[in-house]
Amino acid sequence: MTRSERPGGAVPAGPPVHGPTIDDHTRCIHYGTELDIVAIKFFCCGRYYPCHLCHAETAGHPSAQWPRTQWEARAILCGDCKAEISIADYLEVTACPACGAAFNEGCRLHSHLYFE
Repeated sequence: MTRSERPGGAVPAGPPVHGPTIDDHTRCIHYGTELDIVAIKFFCCGRYYPCHLCHAETAGHPSAQWPRTQWEARAILCGDCKAEISIADYLEVTACPACGAAFNEGCRLHSHLYFE
């Protein structure tokens, strides 16, 4: 069920997303387009942030990349349905496998900041 199909367009609860978010779809002050609905669980702290800049500004420690050997970890959060997606699956899709919400394909330009 997509956001538009839920009563009132409500967004389900999910894990907390840290940093300067601007809505309940994980968008932040740095990336706030309609397609910016992904949060990443950072390897260094196990906390979800909308982007590398949010982590850098608020986490209080340097980030660390997810090792390739751990890409089966569910470390991607869809801001639309709150499904947690494995890194490996996320890197292969352009939309959420659970709800079909489109992801910003430009985020792939930053994958090296999150994943080995």
